[in-house]
Amino acid sequence: MSTLTVKAIEAPVGFDLQLRDLNSISPASIETTSIETTSIETTSIETATIEAVSIETATIETATLNLDGTAESSPAEGDIWYDSGKFYLGTSLSFVPGAWSSGGNLATARKYTTGAGTQSAGLCMGGNGGTATNVTEEYDGTSWSAGGNLGTARERLGGAGTQSAGLAISGYTSAPANTNTTEEYDGTSWSAGGNVGTARRGLVGAGTQSAGLCMGGYIEYVGLANNTEEYDGTSWSSGGNLGTARTSLGGAGTQSAGLCMGGGSGVDTVTEEYDGTSWSAGGNLGSPHRETAGAGTQSAGLCISGWTGSATTNVTEEYDGTSWSAGGNVGTARYRLAGAGTQSAGLCMGGDTGTYSNATEEYGSGAGSYEELFTATSGL
Repeated sequence: MSTLTVKAIEAPVGFDLQLRDLNSISPASIETTSIETTSIETTSIETATIEAVSIETATIETATLNLDGTAESSPAEGDIWYDSGKFYLGTSLSFVPGAWSSGGNLATARKYTTGAGTQSAGLCMGGNGGTATNVTEEYDGTSWSAGGNLGTARERLGGAGTQSAGLAISGYTSAPANTNTTEEYDGTSWSAGGNVGTARRGLVGAGTQSAGLCMGGYIEYVGLANNTEEYDGTSWSSGGNLGTARTSLGGAGTQSAGLCMGGGSGVDTVTEEYDGTSWSAGGNLGSPHRETAGAGTQSAGLCISGWTGSATTNVTEEYDGTSWSAGGNVGTARYRLAGAGTQSAGLCMGGDTGTYSNATEEYGSGAGSYEELFTATSGL
């Protein structure tokens, strides 16, 4: 006999809760809309006559469900209700974490690289394959192919955007130089963008080419950075500082809904959320991650592999906007890797396994995933 559990599910954009059974949902209210009688008077135009037309009074009843704050003390299988911004479902489905599977290897093995884009249209740029590299590769969901080289070879850089509109942000060129250079990718070649205000390495990027975000890192001769900067497609401006300065962190989300997690120097579990102005504390990671990779959004994030402070970890964690939970372990444990994509379609590549890695892995939803319950077109 299956055990009934309750799952909280955020409705996707475009989801429309269809009226199923008013008797099973309380409270409910019915609003009535009336269309008043309209008459068009008889009109004669030369020899043409338009007869008088009357539209009888019509009454249309529309149902409005008042569900917010509704409690369900004893949910039955299939019961659904809404409370405090989330739908709740009583279900005996078994929800399991996502799982990683092997993708096509990078042509150039490297660590300290960065990524952007999606699982089916990924981007990997820069890194260190012995020295700082300018190599860019593009992923089509199966294999990597050569893209246009960066103008400035670098490692420990930040990445953002898409395969056809990417950003490569700051980073490290050679001792002791951090670069303030930003480059923009058009799907073929890189061109100069606006310089960051604070050159650093070990930072992380998020957002898009026209609304980018970078945060954290290490400033030469200064130390750990709490700096946040925002990009408008032309220039960088200062944003709200991180609450906790750190380097080698993971990042995800957008300029107005950013996420950063983990990082070095004793802050390996700290998570912060950005609202476009300031950072606030999020739920701590379940285990330490530094020199990690991030992907997804502020309400559906991924923290992938990394270094615990004493060993490489294969742990992936999933964020729901409040707390982290265990995801599927990566097949190849590594740190100094790159991430891209979403929580349900993630991508990670490169890194350090004791040697330079070319491994690529793809993340997919596990059995009983939310995607099986909701679709934007058909609802629940």
